[in-house]
Amino acid sequence: MSFRLTYATMYNPPDAMHERFEASLQRVQATLGARHPLFIDGSDREATQHVTLRSPIDRNLSLGEFALADSRDVEAAMAAARAAFPAWRATPATERARLLRRVASIMEERVYDMAAAMVLEVGKNRMEALGEAQETVDFFRHYADDFESHGGYAHALPDDPIEGITSHNASVMRPYGVWVVIAPFNFPLALAGGPAAAALVTGNTVVVKGSSDTPWAGRLLADCVRDAGLPPGVFNYVSGAGSEIGETLVQHPLTAGVTFTGSVPVGRQIMQHMAGGAYPRPCIAEMGGKNPCIVTRHANLDDAAAGIVRSAYGLSGEKCSALSRLYVHESVADALIERMQDKIAAIRIGDPRQREHWLGTVINRRAYDNYERYADQLRDGGATILAGGARIGQDSGGSEMLAHGYYVEPLLAEAPLEHPLWQHEMFLPILMLHRYRDLDEAMRLANDTAMGLTAGIYGSTDEVSRFHDNIEAGVTYANRALGATTGAWPGYQPFGGWKGSGSTGKAIASFYYLAQYLREQSRTVVE
Repeated sequence: MSFRLTYATMYNPPDAMHERFEASLQRVQATLGARHPLFIDGSDREATQHVTLRSPIDRNLSLGEFALADSRDVEAAMAAARAAFPAWRATPATERARLLRRVASIMEERVYDMAAAMVLEVGKNRMEALGEAQETVDFFRHYADDFESHGGYAHALPDDPIEGITSHNASVMRPYGVWVVIAPFNFPLALAGGPAAAALVTGNTVVVKGSSDTPWAGRLLADCVRDAGLPPGVFNYVSGAGSEIGETLVQHPLTAGVTFTGSVPVGRQIMQHMAGGAYPRPCIAEMGGKNPCIVTRHANLDDAAAGIVRSAYGLSGEKCSALSRLYVHESVADALIERMQDKIAAIRIGDPRQREHWLGTVINRRAYDNYERYADQLRDGGATILAGGARIGQDSGGSEMLAHGYYVEPLLAEAPLEHPLWQHEMFLPILMLHRYRDLDEAMRLANDTAMGLTAGIYGSTDEVSRFHDNIEAGVTYANRALGATTGAWPGYQPFGGWKGSGSTGKAIASFYYLAQYLREQSRTVVE
């Protein structure tokens, strides 16, 4: 197909895309129940324990048996990565880039199958899943291109100005060693594959740990790497609980660097550990957001309503970039709320395998119960529920199948500013709204958070300029109907947070990202 899938084009795809997805879904569902091993040192590795993974769509649906790594598996993965490092570091950059492009090509052939698996595993709709799969392809290609465009980060410098001596100088960037990538459940393919690609193309070897909720996506990534012909030990995949396997990987003496995506508390613990020890080691941590959007009295309210609903409720709000705080000028608040209520009421909730359903499930029972708890806290704290607030199949009825899945309604609440949930990342389809009087107040409220990942505004040219001059966030969107705070794509929008949302201030797929996987060496050679 000539159609190119991105987060910006997913809203009006051709029918052929849906036909290909349906065929892949049937093919993938025919494989359910299989056993999935770890991938270490170029080979499958059976674990001593497995867990039956059940779909959040329907808890009666078993996806398969997935290996649970233990300390011996971690040791084997780290040893394999360390043994492979010298040869991989010495591999010419052009060959590393070629192999990454080979991974991308294989993955692109499997985009629809991998997307079907993520619909079943994560509960996201087909468009979100296809977008993630294609994004991962683009990460591998983008980082290969980016590394080559920088000439491998090697720069000749002027000779020393010393008479009678020829002294050549150069700055080169060198890989660290074994790089650990800890991926989250919500983007289990892209946020495993993207950092792994960055670490690999710069000459590091990699051990990836997938979320215990979503081990399948990481294993599918490992299959692509294996089939691309990367040398044994260069890429390794393990899965298991973060409190066990993740902690073991971070604390392992062979770990030279870590990329982590997840919660603020866990990210800060990892940062502190990597800063300690005999010497500090790099930690690239993306730790979520409490993302605001401002709607001014000059806003296009139709665009605002569309972008707000997409960013607040897409993927059930389980995005670090999801919109959770909405500040609306009091003169347009009622009109905007009416438009949003209409759009929320039109959202089709249900089995995300079906084309007509835009909103699938939350990831697990804990998130499902948290939704009820937060809804109660909003009501008890003086908020007015403007839409949603029920767990489908539990609180509000629904089909028998929905009763076995983790389905919830998009929730919109107008809440007093003193409510504690303004400061808490809920990671659910819950949006809080406040009416403001002037833009100074709105900017102050938008920045009133310890996090600073994404932010949006709908307003005039002057208001947008003022917003950009003052907002404390790494990713910003203005007047964007496709998403108020979401929708970054490799090569188009770098993605990274300020303040508590990120550890480095450098964004994913930016001009500055790959250099974080390298350390500089100054070389002087006298002839």
